[in-house]
Amino acid sequence: MSSESGVPRTAVDLSLTDPVEKARAELKAALAAIEDKTNVPRQVSKATDSAVAKLRRFSREHPVATVTIAVVKAAAVGALVWWGVNSYVNK
Repeated sequence: MSSESGVPRTAVDLSLTDPVEKARAELKAALAAIEDKTNVPRQVSKATDSAVAKLRRFSREHPVATVTIAVVKAAAVGALVWWGVNSYVNK
């Protein structure tokens, strides 16, 4: 259905006139929508792809801020590791 007429998986083709075919198409679209919402790996993949695209766009538009954020994060991780090791050693 979706590959032939260009209708998305979660939509119903409006050109359907037969009530039985329309009901089948609506059921198929509803099941596809439920699958899209409950498929956790697909949702995680979509969210990851979106976040990566936003970060890449941000890094292209603001390279100095990106480097600054990376340096601050590295310093924070280094300080956290140092604090953990220091507290372990000086028990």
